[in-house]
Amino acid sequence: MADMNNIVSGANLHINNSRKIVSITNTNVDHEEESNCLPLSLSTTNHVEKAAPTPNGWFAEHCPIWPGEAHFLKVEKVLFEGKSKYQSMMVFQSSGYGKVFVLDGALQLTEKDECSYQEMMTHLPLCSIPHPNKVLLIGGGDGGILREISRHNSVQSIDICEIDTMLIDVYKEFFPDIAIGYDDPRVTLHVRDGTEHELFESPFFELAAKALRPGGVMCIQAESLCGVIGFLLCSTQGPKVDFKNPVNPIDPNQTSGVAKGPLKFYNSEVHSAAFCLPTFAKKGN
Repeated sequence: MADMNNIVSGANLHINNSRKIVSITNTNVDHEEESNCLPLSLSTTNHVEKAAPTPNGWFAEHCPIWPGEAHFLKVEKVLFEGKSKYQSMMVFQSSGYGKVFVLDGALQLTEKDECSYQEMMTHLPLCSIPHPNKVLLIGGGDGGILREISRHNSVQSIDICEIDTMLIDVYKEFFPDIAIGYDDPRVTLHVRDGTEHELFESPFFELAAKALRPGGVMCIQAESLCGVIGFLLCSTQGPKVDFKNPVNPIDPNQTSGVAKGPLKFYNSEVHSAAFCLPTFAKKGN
């Protein structure tokens, strides 16, 4: 594996199935594979495992790691239900959050607030080092992180590993402004399981450290804190990385790369503020 400046994991950690490592290119695919998916139509409904009830037109997500609570969204219309050989998927139009993507019964993304996750996952690491050059994306098959990486002109190559081609096809069909990240010519898609190790086991971090150049950085999603998504950032030995103070700032008002608009969530002030913790978290309680 070529040395990388940066590794970003787009995996959503509350899903139990193993996630993938991703790199991006809109034209180059190092392993072609049939998606082996059911048609993109509601005729596949009977083949989908219903992981969450939808009482009276509401989608309900309840996860074992958050006992005693559930998340409800009003369903206006189910746009797609299908199942690949890896996982089941659903897309529906909600009344307040735009189109919503559900994977194996767990909410993955909404049009209204996807920017908060995609932008922070991308720009926290990329704005913390000067002139990032090569990026490896693990997971993130929706293409949103690719879209955000495309805003950085210094990046020369983006590799993304995604095992499920049907997932990519569904995002391109129903979330084109997010999946537009695949249109960046610097992106190379590798259809494969990017990691054969559990995400937080030591072998994964050992492999990541070997792949990174001196001073390279990695960002993965950490546990949520009071409903706010957390991120874990780390760097290899080499030039010191001050994650709290971005050295490679990005103009939040400028439209660049393949993105169709400027940033909606991230800016340098939010970057630094992301490292401020509430008192109970500092105490580790």
